[in-house]
Amino acid sequence: MDKKKKIVILSDQTSSSAFPLDPLTKKIVIKLPPRRGGDNRGDVDTLRQTLVRELGTAVTIPLSKMAEIQKIRQSQDQQITVTLAADSFFDAQEQVQSWRLMEIEKGDQSAFHLGVAVDIGTTTVVVYLVDMITGQILGQASDYNHQIQLGEDILSRIMAAASPEGLAALQGLIVETLNSLVEEVCQGSSIKREDIIAVCLGANTTMIHLLLGLNPASICRAPYIPMVNNPEIITAREIGLQIHPLAPLYCLPSVGSYLGGDVIGGILVSGMHKEEGLSLFADVGTNGEFVIGNQDWLVACAGAAGPALEGGVTEWGMRAEEGAIDSVAIDDDFHVTYTTIHGTPAKGICGSGLIDALAELFLSGLIDRAAHFFDGREAFILVTKDETAHGKDIFISQKDINNLMRTKGAVNTALEVLVEGVGCSMEEIYKFYAAGAFGQYIPIESAVTVGLYPDLPRERMIRLGNSSGEGARQVLLSNAKRLECEKIAAKITYFEMNDNISFMDKYAGSKFLPHTNLDLYPSVQDKLNKRRRGK
Repeated sequence: MDKKKKIVILSDQTSSSAFPLDPLTKKIVIKLPPRRGGDNRGDVDTLRQTLVRELGTAVTIPLSKMAEIQKIRQSQDQQITVTLAADSFFDAQEQVQSWRLMEIEKGDQSAFHLGVAVDIGTTTVVVYLVDMITGQILGQASDYNHQIQLGEDILSRIMAAASPEGLAALQGLIVETLNSLVEEVCQGSSIKREDIIAVCLGANTTMIHLLLGLNPASICRAPYIPMVNNPEIITAREIGLQIHPLAPLYCLPSVGSYLGGDVIGGILVSGMHKEEGLSLFADVGTNGEFVIGNQDWLVACAGAAGPALEGGVTEWGMRAEEGAIDSVAIDDDFHVTYTTIHGTPAKGICGSGLIDALAELFLSGLIDRAAHFFDGREAFILVTKDETAHGKDIFISQKDINNLMRTKGAVNTALEVLVEGVGCSMEEIYKFYAAGAFGQYIPIESAVTVGLYPDLPRERMIRLGNSSGEGARQVLLSNAKRLECEKIAAKITYFEMNDNISFMDKYAGSKFLPHTNLDLYPSVQDKLNKRRRGK
């Protein structure tokens, strides 16, 4: 590596770290002792023993690097930079048990230390380029998960992976996605793929299986046991990731079939596992993952939740991209105002717009508490064809509303079952954490109005953004955070919503706006009363 290389900042993001940095890889500069007569140690043994003294722990050296060590020794350049990768295990003092040599270079190359943090979603993949010296995010890139061409949702992909050919195709598509995004964050700078020497990745359990080429079939059938929860540290070349071939790749551990490392990363970022008060964590997407607990205990559940919110179920639903309606307001005269992403003519409605629309239809009196149009109409036009990008009316139909209510009902019921299952009530929730892309952009007031979120004081409702990606960044930068994630996973009591008898009993009651028991939503009652008084 050329020590004159400069890191080009590809983004204006400057995330820093509020914790001691101890990354998944480390670079140390050492001086090897000169050869002396009577010292019969090999060059590899001399380097290993020097590193063991320096680190106070075991060091392994792969065969592929042994010849390079001898060449550097023969060059008489005594100062060298050694890049080491952490192993999977910790000792009794919670320190990395041993390190593996992955690169050796002449001179001091310690000022150039890059890794990537990755969030693999069922729909979207995000890659962050991270300076492991400062913790800063230097650039990021995102794209649709290329696996979409073989299945929009998790179940479709599990079915596609049933054959060896299908599994290989899905594995190839996600690696293709990652390699493309890595290339994107490297473009326009002096950074080469090989300069990236560590990867940490957050994803749901199925996505991890597909990335590693493992058959996820057991995830969707009783007793719902995945093949692996913690794959530990592997190397980039084992899955075909085009960075430094010996770069360690660590996947945040999962807990169960539908509670993956993306949720563990979210818990880590929220800090709920360290708080005295009771917290509730929700990540709603294609699936919904929910966790309740505090510093003493954590209980979690998961299940299908959000297909209607991803754009594939409603008539004019679309992903959150340019031209998507992302906010809606309907006044007492049923006049609609709206915004679109990037302010361009409307093409469809993304998840936040759909939740807004449902809430506004309810508050304006166009639909009743059972989510049916009062006047028997089949649809309500949000944007007339003369304003849209394609010259067609964009509307929300009764069928769309029914689909949204099924999604809303599943989320609402899961939260209710989880809270009641641990013997608590919503009034005891001190903080509510909304995670994921949907959690970042969903309008909280509308989510409460339709009963998707609980009716809590708004100052207690916290958006975490892409907590899976941020969790991966933190673990990339800290072996202590890696151990913390593994402790979080071990602490969680997890149950499958598929096996829960009370879920279906409560599900029927959740298919009202905002809920069968309106007393659970006092702020919604107030909104309805104000609207009625205003008419």
